[in-house]
Amino acid sequence: MQLLGMLTQAGLVALLSLAVVPAPMVLGVLYAIRPSEARLALMRPLALASIFASLCGFLSGLVHIFHNLGVGPSPSFTNGVALGLSEALVPMFVGAGCLTVAWLCVAIGLRRHP
Repeated sequence: MQLLGMLTQAGLVALLSLAVVPAPMVLGVLYAIRPSEARLALMRPLALASIFASLCGFLSGLVHIFHNLGVGPSPSFTNGVALGLSEALVPMFVGAGCLTVAWLCVAIGLRRHP
């Protein structure tokens, strides 16, 4: 499935969480290029927002999976549940990757900061 097709299948909460997650990475790159105290002070709240947004996207996916399990005639672990779990993990995966890059850029910026 194409990336655009997958994004059209994602729910509103997942899309919003994926929109928030890259913000600390962008700030981290900006801090690595031109370090300043203001950018460093903004990094912690943005990183926390990214963590909570990715966690919210993941939990929203789990809610949908459990809801669909409860609506069916008998709850069972099927291929659909496995697919739903893999889709629910996407915001966590993207969030962890973006935060890793962000904090590595902050580490580079700290080495350059006078």
